[in-house]
Amino acid sequence: MDKKLNNLIFVLNCGSSSIKFAILNPNNKKKYLSGLVECLFLSETYIKWQCLGVKYKKKIGSNVSHEDALNFIIDKVLKKQEDILKNLIGIGHRVVHGGAKIKKSTLINNDVIKCIQDAVSFAPLHNPANLIGIKIIIEKYPSLSRKNVAVFDTSFYQKMPETSFLYAIPYNFYKKYGIRRYGAHGTSHNYVAYQASIMLNKKFKSLNIITCHLGNGASISAICNGICVDTSMGLTPLEGLVMGTRSGDLDPSIIFFMNKNLNLSINEIEIILNKKSGLLGLSGISNDFRYFEKNYYFKKHAKRSVDVFCHRLSKYIASYMSLMENRLDAVIFTGGIGENVPLIRELTLSSLSILGFKINSEFNLSMIRGKSGLITEYPSRPVFVIATDEELAIAQETNNILNKK
Repeated sequence: MDKKLNNLIFVLNCGSSSIKFAILNPNNKKKYLSGLVECLFLSETYIKWQCLGVKYKKKIGSNVSHEDALNFIIDKVLKKQEDILKNLIGIGHRVVHGGAKIKKSTLINNDVIKCIQDAVSFAPLHNPANLIGIKIIIEKYPSLSRKNVAVFDTSFYQKMPETSFLYAIPYNFYKKYGIRRYGAHGTSHNYVAYQASIMLNKKFKSLNIITCHLGNGASISAICNGICVDTSMGLTPLEGLVMGTRSGDLDPSIIFFMNKNLNLSINEIEIILNKKSGLLGLSGISNDFRYFEKNYYFKKHAKRSVDVFCHRLSKYIASYMSLMENRLDAVIFTGGIGENVPLIRELTLSSLSILGFKINSEFNLSMIRGKSGLITEYPSRPVFVIATDEELAIAQETNNILNKK
């Protein structure tokens, strides 16, 4: 055990179909414990974790809920690490949507919980899971109940200009009901942007980059002079890129057609667009990108799904270049897909060759499993793969909030 084990933050990131967790020191960045629960609500749910250099993997069960998974983490993983737990000084929770009222990270109290609950309609796949995590952790660790911090994805987008966050609907809907573009994945976009500034040896405030967070949820952000000036996710995380089970951009009239002509209820349509569309809907088979990578050259439905995914992504990258004030420092790929699927990066950049992108196949194939680095060759515009670390970012932000207190 590390003799200097102290000032640790427990980070909990409850996603729509997964849970990430970690215990780390936000100052020296050392992780003492980290883990991932995958495939919630499916036939087989697994947990992988690493503690003090030792790796573990276990099947939890079938159709496992967030509550079940969290109880497993607490009872089977954390309870065995008393020396680590007794050095916790706070708990950081990733929360996707803060709604119109919450604009930055904050200590969690009943008012904050209510705001997160009120914003459920803006993030129906995520905020409920975030609330479950908050509730269970506060109950299980009452001595730290006043040291829980919510870190919001939407905080990163607070300085976006009206031209980017307003929808072309009656202005009163924004003023009265807060209907606007809020964005998501802000913690990840912010983290990799700072890493890019280091790799490019540029001050963050002069950084012009496009960041692509690609996972089961996917989003892209334009960052100009260190400020996010546009992002693909909107009022909710449903807008924008093609995702695992979410449709991304579509003609709103499709909803009217499904309702009026197909007699589908609004609730049924919401479920279809959030949980049965995207790669799952296009393929009819899966939303797991490992399946598409394996079958891209052999099965038509796999190729079709991937090609639509890359087509949408390349359109966004091209359009965001217009926001860069005549200088693009780099494009960044991150997230589970962005970091680990060279095929996506190759297909996307190949369609953007007219804009000065030239991928290096050897570099591209080598950037997997947490590696970060350049994947283009001179004289191409720079493109980097940068491994995101949302847990570290959340821990550092949690530590900052606790110190302010």
